[in-house]
Amino acid sequence: MSEKLRTLRGKWVSGEKLIKINLSLIEFEEDGSQIVYCPALDVSGYGNTETEAMKSFYVSLGEFFHYTTNKKTLASELKLMGWVIRKSKNKPMTPPPMSHLLESNDNFSRIFNEHPFRKFDQAFDLPLACC
Repeated sequence: MSEKLRTLRGKWVSGEKLIKINLSLIEFEEDGSQIVYCPALDVSGYGNTETEAMKSFYVSLGEFFHYTTNKKTLASELKLMGWVIRKSKNKPMTPPPMSHLLESNDNFSRIFNEHPFRKFDQAFDLPLACC
């Protein structure tokens, strides 16, 4: 991945306009691996430790944004996942509430019901997905 498209500590670096948004991440263990999962984006990373899982998550997140911004499908993908996209400068993108994600995302529902997990919020700079 090029320097221009690298994701570090929640910061997306590209030529796109960015917005800051808080997203919930879920950290849990499955089959001996640590997993970090963002249900609002359906993106995850894994490793032997939480640090490795976070690094893997950032790579996956970067690839998600790289692919969807290049294909110009970011807004439509986010809408499919329950995001609200507006032409408002004040709050152009809003992730779906956790209650919606539990009802609509089978993977998240399985994690929630079958695994002990730790939820934490992290601020991210996301590429602006215009309508």
